[in-house]
Amino acid sequence: MPDIHYSHCPVCQSGDLQQVFDVKDYTVSSRKFEVVHCNSCTLRFTQSVPDVNDIGQYYKSEDYISHSNTSKGLINKLYQQVRVRTMKQKAGIVKKFTGVAGGKLLDIGCGTGTFLHTMLQEGWDVDGLEPDADARAVAMQQYGINTKPSHELFSLDAGSFNAITLWHVLEHVHPLHEYVIRMKELLAENGVLFIAVPNYTSKDAKTYGEFWAGYDVPRHLYHFSPKSMKTLMQQHGLKIEKMLPMWFDSFYVDMLSSKYKTGQINYLSAGLRGLASNLNAVGNVEECCSVIYVISPEK
Repeated sequence: MPDIHYSHCPVCQSGDLQQVFDVKDYTVSSRKFEVVHCNSCTLRFTQSVPDVNDIGQYYKSEDYISHSNTSKGLINKLYQQVRVRTMKQKAGIVKKFTGVAGGKLLDIGCGTGTFLHTMLQEGWDVDGLEPDADARAVAMQQYGINTKPSHELFSLDAGSFNAITLWHVLEHVHPLHEYVIRMKELLAENGVLFIAVPNYTSKDAKTYGEFWAGYDVPRHLYHFSPKSMKTLMQQHGLKIEKMLPMWFDSFYVDMLSSKYKTGQINYLSAGLRGLASNLNAVGNVEECCSVIYVISPEK
């Protein structure tokens, strides 16, 4: 199938677009992809991406941790150690903003099931959707959790979930608007949607430019700013109630960015840049490397 070429912004449909730069796929193909900026809603997106049937090949790497659960390499070992803590933090966020101690949760793009396992331990009923069959197999093998293919999103019962979570997933979804519409339908009364995405307006993204690992082309189809996320949600009758920082992400992303820019990781300088990015975002979450958006239907 031919690659997808946008003549209008995937979020706001504006034709006022400009090229930003070309970004290399450092994970799988070494191919370069153009990143385009919408001057209206400020979304950035990857141009000429493979369609939903062809993009799977770009996820086939042992280094792609959300699918393989790998501990290969120092960066992934550090990621695994930090993840234990961040899973608990995410669980706390879900319980706080839903006001429910043991509700029903849908994790979209659940990968190998680590967050589902965490929420099960917290007493929640969970469902998980994941497009990659290998990742679903790991979830079953490691946690005994039977997750489902992503297309089953559209066969779930409406109004079923107190919480729907997407941890660094929405930027991967081809049918963007269809997913947002469906997620709103699936929320129970007073249900809450939690969407975490990289933020290209952060200090570290500006520092590294086309080498910023948060672009992760072509797997990341969209590169959200707070303004573009607000625009997308408003189009579908959803409201951003709160924005929360993901402080650890800046260190992980900056280590990868350092590697992409220089060919090797300078742990000291990458750590200092991650710290500088976080300090810059203190009191201004809109400049954090990654942001969790807490979203609910407009009343």
